Amino acid sequence: MAFWSVSLDPDLWQACKMNDATGSLKLSQASSSALDPLSDVLEVLGARVTRRTRLEAEGDWALSFPAIERLKFVAMLRGGCWMQLPGRAPHRMDAGDICLIGAAPYAVSSDPALAPVDGAPLYEGAGRDLARIGGDETVSIGGTVTFAGASADFLLDMLPDFMAVPRRMSGASAISTILSLISDEIDRQAIGAGIVSARLADILLVETFRAYAGLVDPAGSGWVGALLDPRIGRALQALHADVAHPWTVADLAAVAGMSRAAFSAAFTRRVGQPPLSYLRSWRLAIARKALSRGGATVAEVAHAVGYHSHSAFSQAFLRAFGVSPKSDGRVRLSARA
Repeated sequence: MAFWSVSLDPDLWQACKMNDATGSLKLSQASSSALDPLSDVLEVLGARVTRRTRLEAEGDWALSFPAIERLKFVAMLRGGCWMQLPGRAPHRMDAGDICLIGAAPYAVSSDPALAPVDGAPLYEGAGRDLARIGGDETVSIGGTVTFAGASADFLLDMLPDFMAVPRRMSGASAISTILSLISDEIDRQAIGAGIVSARLADILLVETFRAYAGLVDPAGSGWVGALLDPRIGRALQALHADVAHPWTVADLAAVAGMSRAAFSAAFTRRVGQPPLSYLRSWRLAIARKALSRGGATVAEVAHAVGYHSHSAFSQAFLRAFGVSPKSDGRVRLSARA
């Protein structure tokens, strides 16, 4: 079966080209198999570990950090700490453990009974990526995952606000290896360490997603867990492979090998939104990224993501983002200039 994919890094138009006969944009066939949905989403949203931090602490300490629109990982290299998020019981982390935190406030401490102080000022300013409190009995590294576009909520809204991967978990061996490599880079302080650490951090992010998706109870892992579901994952793969296809719930259910009603209910429960709502949100996220790049008209972008009506696309875009596609693209192009 031939698959069609959208690869948007570094540029959407590497995956779209002008049809010689009609002059319209079309999705071009990938030279290899289609991107899996996780790679597709991370690439389109421009997810990158843009800042890496380190915490060394000893004794009694507790720090809080505010909610911002980002994804953050915290990995323990030595010792242990407690992670606390609103509405959740304190979670113990020890050396080799890693967690992902969504757009939620959190606190990290030596003891969850301690009242935390604002930890953000410790990292404010250029070059302030290391915070020391007392000693180095506990050492952790953090990575802030930011998104190049303005559609980060597409992913963040589908993820739990806290995803923990213990070192003892099956599938975490790759994480342990990467953490060792990162720790070695920090200790070596060799030339090129910044580039090596950045690449390792990007890989660590993906490996954490992979390990978390393999948890014993994937039903609670949201969209990431849905990717591994044999039936829902197959439908997601097909949808991402050909986003411009005029998908119906019946079509996707057939791909999944399920009845329409059973598929719709399972998809909504696992992903957090109905199948066609997911498709619409993903099309608009792709379109918004494309418009921010420039080089194509609104009509061309609309057609490339499956909208054959310019007005229908503009209305959907306006409902989703509160601004027209033309205005949004103009503002983002100006911001990049």
